[in-house]
Amino acid sequence: MTHPSRACEPATGPVGTLDGRAPLSSTSVKILVPGNHLMVGLVGQQDELLRLIEKSFAGTSIHARGNEISIDGPDAEQAGRLFGELLVLLEQGHLLDAANVSRTIDMVKADERPSEVLTAEVLRAGRGRTVRPKTAGQKRYTDAIAANVITFGIGPAGTGKSYLAVAQALQALQAKEVERIILTRPAVEAGERLGYLPGDLMAKVDPYLRPLYDALFDMLGTDGVPRLMDRGAIEVAPLAFMRGRTLNRSFIILDEAQNTSPEQMKMFLTRIGFGSRAVVTGDVTQIDLAGNKSGLLGLEELLGDIDGLAFVRLGSRDVVRHRIVQDIVNAYDRADERSASSR
Repeated sequence: MTHPSRACEPATGPVGTLDGRAPLSSTSVKILVPGNHLMVGLVGQQDELLRLIEKSFAGTSIHARGNEISIDGPDAEQAGRLFGELLVLLEQGHLLDAANVSRTIDMVKADERPSEVLTAEVLRAGRGRTVRPKTAGQKRYTDAIAANVITFGIGPAGTGKSYLAVAQALQALQAKEVERIILTRPAVEAGERLGYLPGDLMAKVDPYLRPLYDALFDMLGTDGVPRLMDRGAIEVAPLAFMRGRTLNRSFIILDEAQNTSPEQMKMFLTRIGFGSRAVVTGDVTQIDLAGNKSGLLGLEELLGDIDGLAFVRLGSRDVVRHRIVQDIVNAYDRADERSASSR
């Protein structure tokens, strides 16, 4: 990917100290930003983004003057690469805010290329919106869905597992790669007995598939979803109703798969027919089944060697909700580690 014209001039030299200790190596980098409009987007209102970046690279100072950004400190070269990536995003029409700049910083520190991750297109949705991965983990996930017959997306809440699966399904439908989308989910709270709920089958299943509906309405609008359902292009069914079916030319999404039993998981996976793809999403830290006998546990060891099947694990770095959600996920992960160590 071609970067915009800019000058990066690293100059490494010793930093003097007053107490006689060995000096630290410091680097200076200058970046010339091609255009005032890019400079405004790069530094943010009242230099908000500039200060966020400076805070993320300890010991590094960043100054903007005119169309030039000067970076000094031990992480100046890495910060310079970050600004290069942000310039590419700005030139391609991305708007920068504190949330996506923070994710971009995390990617650069992990030696990843945000400009390749954040410009990948999953779906061109209605109202001019485009669905794109927002983290490197999400891009691995969407790439795996595109390349495999069955993809397992495993990770905590807020990592986009269901949302991106729905986007990939709609893209496959638009491209006529499949004839229908099938959404399913175990109705654990009702013990798969939906009869007591009011209404027809759609009304009974609706509460369990609401997250998938929300994604569909977000991408297609309030008119697009009923239209596809009326013509049978989107089908909704409880997992128990999958038994005995063979699903050809379909894109099937099994959501909340941590709440399937091993028998249900085997039943679902053996429904896949010709020309079909499936995405199985779940969070193994949120199993609601009695005895924790989830069909998702141990599955990678059992099926991991099969061609056309992929497992993608998403983590706290892939959480794209409010920053506090990422902090909560990290806190629970640490508690689980302490619990495992004590056992």
